[in-house]
Amino acid sequence: MKQFVVIGLGRFGSSVARTLYKLGYDVLGIDSNEEIVQSLADSITHAVQADATDENTLKALGIRNFDVGIVSIGDDIQASILITLILKEMGLKYVVAKAQNDLHGKVLYKIGADRVVFPERDMGIRVAHNLVSSNILDYIELSPDFSIVEIKVLPEWYDKTLRELNMRVKHGLNVMAIKRNEDVIVSPGAEDFIKKGDILVVVGKNKDIEKLERYI
Repeated sequence: MKQFVVIGLGRFGSSVARTLYKLGYDVLGIDSNEEIVQSLADSITHAVQADATDENTLKALGIRNFDVGIVSIGDDIQASILITLILKEMGLKYVVAKAQNDLHGKVLYKIGADRVVFPERDMGIRVAHNLVSSNILDYIELSPDFSIVEIKVLPEWYDKTLRELNMRVKHGLNVMAIKRNEDVIVSPGAEDFIKKGDILVVVGKNKDIEKLERYI
């Protein structure tokens, strides 16, 4: 079973830590604020009050034995960079770091972060797309050019096959999955039917997604 360490237990960090724990993983949460640590004590495997910029402290906590490190420090960019560097030097295979802006993100990648996330920016993008079209339920930017979108199916799509819908030709988008109630049909075939209430998970170029948003 994978073990996760989450450093920085603000809104983003605590949300990640709780979710991973609910999914059945071992989670160690670290924060310098004793109150925050106490509030999470019963919500994750272990919560520790410590200074994560101190390499010896992290070694004493056995951080090198963890599979994934998540650095979710809030406003202290210097601490975020230093902790990310320490985790990579300690040999963690995968380090995810939260960035405040593009420059911060570039630095994190330069020092070895395997993935950089921009929670505020990404949430802003999702909200904006949802405001543009109520049929866009979720929007995940994979790169400056490509995204994944969840689309509530339109009435004119009901009872049509994916072949009839022809999303690739008409809209330049590929259907990755169909969500139907509690079920998910992954990599659906051309003859799979779209039903009322379904949600399509599609991937494509941002410019094609923007065209679809205007269409729906």
